[in-house]
Amino acid sequence: MNSISRCGARLVFSLLLFLVVDLATNSVGTPGALGQNIRPVTITRLFWQDRETAKLSYADLVTTNKWNLNRGWVSGFPGVDVDTQSIHSISQSGGMVMVGIRKQTDAAGSGWVSIDPGAFEEPHGSHNHWKYSRLPAVTNQQLAVQQGNPATLDVFDGTFYVSMEGGTESGDAVLQVAPQQLKMKAASNQVRAFSGGGGGPVAVVGSSVCYASYSDAQGDDIGRVDVVNLRGAGDQPSYSFKVPGGAIRAVTTNSGKVFFATADGVYWVNADLTASQNAASVVVNSVQAAQAELSEDRLVTQSFANHRNWVVFTSGSGSNAGLYLINAAVANPYLAKRPVSVAEGLTLTAPEVVLSLGKRYALVFHDRLDLESKVPEQLTVWELDPNRDQDFSDATIRLTMPVGASKVNGGQGHHSVCFDAFGRHAIITNPGDGVLTVLSLQNLKVQAKFQVGGIPEGTIAVGAAEHFH
Repeated sequence: MNSISRCGARLVFSLLLFLVVDLATNSVGTPGALGQNIRPVTITRLFWQDRETAKLSYADLVTTNKWNLNRGWVSGFPGVDVDTQSIHSISQSGGMVMVGIRKQTDAAGSGWVSIDPGAFEEPHGSHNHWKYSRLPAVTNQQLAVQQGNPATLDVFDGTFYVSMEGGTESGDAVLQVAPQQLKMKAASNQVRAFSGGGGGPVAVVGSSVCYASYSDAQGDDIGRVDVVNLRGAGDQPSYSFKVPGGAIRAVTTNSGKVFFATADGVYWVNADLTASQNAASVVVNSVQAAQAELSEDRLVTQSFANHRNWVVFTSGSGSNAGLYLINAAVANPYLAKRPVSVAEGLTLTAPEVVLSLGKRYALVFHDRLDLESKVPEQLTVWELDPNRDQDFSDATIRLTMPVGASKVNGGQGHHSVCFDAFGRHAIITNPGDGVLTVLSLQNLKVQAKFQVGGIPEGTIAVGAAEHFH
């Protein structure tokens, strides 16, 4: 090659090198393109139920220079007939997901399904990293025509408890299922079922005793609670007692006490860890108001949340609505109310509580009362402990923002929210719009919206942001 050719080759090479460097440093479009070489990061893995199709969806929430939702289907999940069955509830514990399936006709199957979510923590020196290298897959299922419907699905002390109502096989019962069992095939044959309750909510204290309630609104079992010794040899209630105020709507436990929400108020008992009391010796207490002006409020709620030693719930409507907080650690628990104005035609949903970067938040939706309402819906975010003195009675509203539509039909179609394992993001379902919204809990700003279609509700998130070394 002569000197002129060599010179030309060097010129072409230099020009090409310049173009590559220029593209890498001044790429057209959004940040994070060629030169920045940003690796996609999975923030969490989402599961949600679609009431329109009666299917269970999952997706990985991913971010690089923009947010993405990578959807898929759970391998082995049973077909659910939208006309005769529905996905009723979903929860997670110990690296497993459990789903309750209800039936609307006697000929359909009902029960539960367990799923390995495919998201897991991998030890890395003194800490763990979240990994998403496996796809979700069903590990066990127990669906049968003869058994009853799951009424509630809860987690206490890391164990799943399913309150079953009706059925010709065993009648009303409570199932106790450890996540470790669900990781093995044929675990459905080893699930413990014990008698107690009548299709109402349950609470378990210290893995020792179960308080199983009845959902009856009338008759001899209204307000009834069965107490079952989980460490005993038998599977029958040790004794029963009655809670005043009508039908029991919610039960929870905190600080060695058990709380009950009835049609007329909130009551509590000291937990009997050995189930050695009897109906005559149980003392049922009414939760007292901390402020005199609260004493006239009729406290009606459908659900409790717990955070630290506080029980949190919503009640009331219009100008009387509020977030209520009970300090369960004191000898005589009392009520504190943080008011919030709710527009006519809306009602407050149950709070969902999260710890995020040292701040403790409660998220509550203002949902429509029915499908006919057109009132704009909202989300209110309370900071529970703004001065970090562990006293939640001064909870403060940090954000009120519009949300998409609900699609309320009875107890279904409400907004729902879940959080990644690190509490950095809230993911909101908007059932009436078929949209998922991602809210940053660091700055309380919307990060992304995804049109997923259907009627999304009942969501959970498994895992937190990946970390690469």
